[in-house]
Amino acid sequence: MPVKPQQHATVNPAIATHAHDGNGTKFDYHGFYNTELDKKHKDKSYRYFNNINRLAKEFPRAHMANKEEKVTVWCANDYLGMGRNPHVLKTMHDTLDEYGAGAGGTRNISGHNRHAVELEQSIAKLHAKEGALVFSSCYVANDATLATLGSKMPDCVILSDSLNHASMIQGIRHSGARKVIFKHNDVQDLEEKLAALPLHVPKIIAFESVYSMCGSIGPIEEICDLAEKYGAITFLDEVHAVGMYGPHGAGVAEHLDFEAHAAGRPRGTVVDRVDIITGTLGKAYGCVGGYIAGSNELVDTVRSLAPGFIFTTTLPPAVMAGARAAIDYQMSYNGDRRLQQLHTRAVKEALNERDIPVIPNPSHIIPILVGNAALAKQASDKLLQDHQIYVQSINYPTVPVGQERLRVTPTPGHTKEYRDHLVSAIESIWKELGIKRTSDWAAEGGFIGVGELAGSAEAETPLWTDDQLGIADAVRELRAVSPTRVTDRLLEREAKEREEATSAAATVTTAAAAA
Repeated sequence: MPVKPQQHATVNPAIATHAHDGNGTKFDYHGFYNTELDKKHKDKSYRYFNNINRLAKEFPRAHMANKEEKVTVWCANDYLGMGRNPHVLKTMHDTLDEYGAGAGGTRNISGHNRHAVELEQSIAKLHAKEGALVFSSCYVANDATLATLGSKMPDCVILSDSLNHASMIQGIRHSGARKVIFKHNDVQDLEEKLAALPLHVPKIIAFESVYSMCGSIGPIEEICDLAEKYGAITFLDEVHAVGMYGPHGAGVAEHLDFEAHAAGRPRGTVVDRVDIITGTLGKAYGCVGGYIAGSNELVDTVRSLAPGFIFTTTLPPAVMAGARAAIDYQMSYNGDRRLQQLHTRAVKEALNERDIPVIPNPSHIIPILVGNAALAKQASDKLLQDHQIYVQSINYPTVPVGQERLRVTPTPGHTKEYRDHLVSAIESIWKELGIKRTSDWAAEGGFIGVGELAGSAEAETPLWTDDQLGIADAVRELRAVSPTRVTDRLLEREAKEREEATSAAATVTTAAAAA
C-alpha cells in the first residue's frame, strides 16, 4: 500500500502577521552572542585555549600546534603521570584490540559490560564502600547525584561550602532543593546553619577534600561529627585527592587514618563515616570519567533515578580498563605519590626563598598569587612565549576578582632541570612585570594567606608528614647542616644514591657475564 505524502501545516496568516508586529524586527541572535563575548573581553575573564599536545614518551613535555614547538607543561591535572604509565597503556591497547572503540550504548542498553563491573568493584574497594557507580565525568557524577537526591528527598536542604566546584553548584541548582551556603571550611558557621534547621528535614552537606584553586583541605572529620549530630548525610568530593593521599591513594579521608588503612582496618575510620564519596578517573589516574561510592542502597538509588547516568553512553571499554589498571597500580605503589609530594615541596621552598607569593596550603597545589586578571594573563603568555613553559592563568569566575593567580602542579616527572627552569622564569617575569611579591602583600597587611603571619605555619604544614614519606631522619640531618633548599638537597641525594646503586648493579652484571 503506497505511503501517503506527509501533509505540511499551513501558516495561520493571523499568527504570521502578529510575528512581525511590536518592534517589527526579529531577535538579534548574533548581536546577543557578541555582547556576551564583549563582556568577557572587557572584564578580562575571556578564556583562551592553548593547543597543548602532551607527549607520552617525553612527559611532562608537549608540543604546540607545530610539532617542533616543545613546551614543558606545569599545570596539568595528570598529577602522577598515569596518562603515560606503561601498564595502563598496555591494558588499554589490549582491551581496544579485543573489544573495539566504543561501548555501544547506555548501561541499560548494551553498554553494561565486564569493564564497568570490574571498574566499579575496584572503586568500591578503594574507598572501602559497598558499591560504586561510574559516570562519564565527575562533573556529571556530582551534578546527577545532587540533583537526584535533592529533588527526590522531601523538603531537602543542601548545605554547600562557599568554594565548592561548579559541578556541585549546578547539581544543587538542578535539584530545586533549598541551598544554604556556609563559609569556606568554617565548621562553626556550618553548625549554626544546621542548628537552625528542623532535625527531621533531610540535609546533605556538600564539600571537597582538596579545593583545587587554593589547595586548602576540608575539615572532613569535623563535618562528619556535625552531620551525625544534626541528622545530615555527607557528600565529599575527593576529585583532586584520589590517587594522591592515603596509603592506597583513596584520598584525604583515607589519609586522616593512615595507619589504620595501611593495616587494612577501614571500619570506624573517617572514610567509613562519609556517606557519599565522589572522585575522578581523569586527574591522578590519568584517564577520563567520574564516580560515586557509598552504600548499595545509595548507589542503586542514583543508578535507578539519575538521568545523567541513565541516558549517557557508557565509557569506552579501553578507558574503563585503563582506569581500573591505574587504580589498582596506585593502590599497591606509593612511589609516585611520594615523589610528587617531594617535588611540590621543592618548588614551594624555591619560590618562597625568592619572595614569590605562594598561597599557603598543605596540599600538592601551588597557587601563585598575581591579584590582577590582565597581569595574570600576561605572565602566563610570557612563560609560554619566552620560556616555553605552560602555566594557565586562573581568573574570574574560577576565582574571585582580585585573586587571580597562576596554578602550578608538579608531578613525578618534574625533575630538577624543569624545576630550576620554572623558578628562574617566574623570577624573571615577576621582575619584568613588577608583580607584587610576598613582602609587598605583607606590607599591605596580607591577603588570602599571603604575607599573613597568623596561622601561616599551620596552613603550610603538608598533609603528608615526613614519617609517612619516609624522610624524617634525612630531613633532620639536612636541616642540621642548613635550613635552606632541604627538599631539593634530599632529592639530589636520593638521585645520587639511585645512580650509585644502578652503577653497582651494572658492575655485578658485567662481572657475572665475564665469569
